[in-house]
Amino acid sequence: MIDSKLLYKGMLLLSTAGLLAACGDGDAGDAGDTGDTGDTGTDPDTTEEATNEDVPEKPESLHMWVNNEEQQLDAYEEITARFTEEYGIDVQITPYEMLEQLEGMSLDGPAGQGPDLFFQPHDRMGDIYLQGLAAELDLTDDQLERLGEYNEEAVQSFSFEGIQFGIPAVVETYALFVNNELVPEAPETMDELMDIARDLTGDGQHGFMMNAGDLYFTYPFITADGGYIFGQDEDGVYDPTDIGLNTPEAVSAVEMIQSWFDEGLMPPGTDLEVADSLFMDGQLGMVVNGPWAIPDYRDAIGENLQVVELPTQDGEPLNSFSGNKGWLVNYYTDHEYWATELALFITNEESSTTYFEVAGELPAHTAVEIDDEFMAPIFAQTQNAHPMPNIPEMSQVWEPMGDALQFVQQGYDVQEVLDEAVANIEANISMMGQ
Repeated sequence: MIDSKLLYKGMLLLSTAGLLAACGDGDAGDAGDTGDTGDTGTDPDTTEEATNEDVPEKPESLHMWVNNEEQQLDAYEEITARFTEEYGIDVQITPYEMLEQLEGMSLDGPAGQGPDLFFQPHDRMGDIYLQGLAAELDLTDDQLERLGEYNEEAVQSFSFEGIQFGIPAVVETYALFVNNELVPEAPETMDELMDIARDLTGDGQHGFMMNAGDLYFTYPFITADGGYIFGQDEDGVYDPTDIGLNTPEAVSAVEMIQSWFDEGLMPPGTDLEVADSLFMDGQLGMVVNGPWAIPDYRDAIGENLQVVELPTQDGEPLNSFSGNKGWLVNYYTDHEYWATELALFITNEESSTTYFEVAGELPAHTAVEIDDEFMAPIFAQTQNAHPMPNIPEMSQVWEPMGDALQFVQQGYDVQEVLDEAVANIEANISMMGQ
């Protein structure tokens, strides 16, 4: 897991591995040979294209699989039309369920029938890497410069083993939702939040709730003082043998979580279903949740709804967990350069603004201005969000830690519970692939 103290400065320059040899789909004349110095048809005044570098010949068209949701399809139809107008390259869009694309790629990619771009959540990078479905991006200096405008953690989430494989498109995380009727002024620090929670709790009313039995939501607190899931080297590569969920820092953090239950601020077993019900009934002052909750919360409490970033702890922002989605270049494409250009174009500032306005998902491009009172604070929180580890070993962490967080709510010794959870995680990882 990402250590909350770790920054990834300079990762983009370290992630430019050599271009994998393209296997081809029958269009040998359009092979992505960056040594082609023929007429590219490139407008020298177009800022989107590389300058002072050899650019391969443009293909007549590019093909992308877009998640089969109406708003996303509408957004990309509009965005790719602008790409075609600017570059003269047609873009074919095929609706394809995001979570089914890997299976399709494993069949269509080697057969030369896959798209140039496909769309995936970042936490599947391990499987994508192992199956060899995505091309290692051989980014030009110009492309690297443009990618530097994106959320740094989101960019890092689409690297694997120190190699950049994808261009992030959207980032999702959570924030603090506040009922201003009960909490007129949102807390800025965890100390303020806990004071409000204690003052409001009683007689069927609660000040603060969250799903404290889920690692996804408790991550900011576990990592605030130095706890972590997996260690990372200076290039951000995860070490699944280095698990930091039972360190003194992690134990202290989980003891703090346990105190919420010891004090009666929330009953053991509290989950989002319980918290949602109380919040929408006006019996809960504050809850940690994600953007998916906005429509229901807004309908229930109307103008009393406020969304803010997570409070600070000891003067530092809390780093929430994020799930990112982005574009990957098919390993078997003959048009890697132009597929990468398309990925950068459809996620640039202008395109990301369109995508947010049409599809409603928060962009990975940091220059976008979000003019929405509820989504803007969540977008701000994405700047302090850490992506879930994208290695396959992460799948072995969720259940043991979920069980551990349930046990501590019932008063079990935190050190013993976390030691057992880490032992189970290590055993599960050791059995992977056997």
